[in-house]
Amino acid sequence: MKKLLLVVVTVALVFTFSACKEDENVLVIFQNKVEIDTVLRDYADAWGLENDITVDIQTCGGDTCAYGTQILAEFQADDQPDIFVIEGMGGYDLYKDNILDVTGEAWTTNTDLEFVVDGKVFGFPVAVEGWGMAYNADILEAAGVDPASLTSQAAYALAFETIDAYFIEEEMTDGVVVSMAAGAGMEWVTGLHNFNGYLSAGLAYDDSSVIDDLNAGIVDSARLTEYADWVELLFTWGDQTILLSGGYDEQVGAFASGDAAFLHQGNWTDSSYSESDFEFGYAPHATLATGMDSIFIGAPSYYVINANTDSEDAAKLFLNDLASTSEGHDYMVNKANMVPAFNSVTLLPATPLSAEVMKWNQDGKAYAWWQNDMPSGFGMEVLGPIYTLFANGTIDKEEFIAQITAEIENLG
Repeated sequence: MKKLLLVVVTVALVFTFSACKEDENVLVIFQNKVEIDTVLRDYADAWGLENDITVDIQTCGGDTCAYGTQILAEFQADDQPDIFVIEGMGGYDLYKDNILDVTGEAWTTNTDLEFVVDGKVFGFPVAVEGWGMAYNADILEAAGVDPASLTSQAAYALAFETIDAYFIEEEMTDGVVVSMAAGAGMEWVTGLHNFNGYLSAGLAYDDSSVIDDLNAGIVDSARLTEYADWVELLFTWGDQTILLSGGYDEQVGAFASGDAAFLHQGNWTDSSYSESDFEFGYAPHATLATGMDSIFIGAPSYYVINANTDSEDAAKLFLNDLASTSEGHDYMVNKANMVPAFNSVTLLPATPLSAEVMKWNQDGKAYAWWQNDMPSGFGMEVLGPIYTLFANGTIDKEEFIAQITAEIENLG
């Protein structure tokens, strides 16, 4: 859902696997992250030379190629990739008859973020993404706010007031307490990422009770009320221009320039900070009133092996080496600028928020991503507009709660 900042020339939409597949030592990988296309090809070429296997990387994604449409076309054709990408249960449900059970593979003991269905492992996590309340450590220090204290709504309310007073005292007219967007086009920030707090905050990583209830049309009223208090606090202290009419660039730009104390975004924004000269950090969202000690961390996509491949051994070896070798770790962290999902990786990303996500993840301080397990369109198309109404004052907090409650109950 993040905005793709790297524009890539369109790859051909018709991929010809047949010529390659005549050679049994060919491994075809169909993937959707255009920003890693070049470095993945370089890694795959080097790995292929080492293992006497030709690796054919096919990339389709971003603004130039619709991955979902093209991968479906590949499976309707005679020739199919050996490794491809799914994004959670939606992708699994579409291709489950074509996905190999990889339970027991060595890499599965090296991660807590593998894709599992009914106790069986099917997906290799491509990377980790995460978000909390990103903060400008220099502003917080100057204002006298300790980020370690930000574990409750009361602590955030005090911090927001303190920072606002600091901006006024220092005559920092461009100072922004919270940079968050809730207008049209930014429903993924509210109806997906922010609402994920209702689904997972305070719960064990594998606790799906709230998302299970939601999909059954059941609302936890007490939890939703606490959550609405957090939304109200963010909207109250958010820069109103950014909140109501700002897009991704305005939201991230206010933080990158050093004007904003807090940013409601994830580590995918790292490419925006090459000229930022302040210290970064993440604090938990105070989704519930007290006791928040983690940020939201998940694997948004997974490599899966085609159950019908003739190159099963090569596919398994490729993924195991990616997770377990120094070359694989170097590719993921230093070349692709990703946060690996594997516990054995000791390298830290050079980019600031990705480094923060990795630290939180290695410390075991993670709340799960459940927003992608809601019904298709529910977060952005149904919930998102309700946030916009709340942000612009058309409805109050009680009506916000009432409308979300009604929409969840309609799922039953």
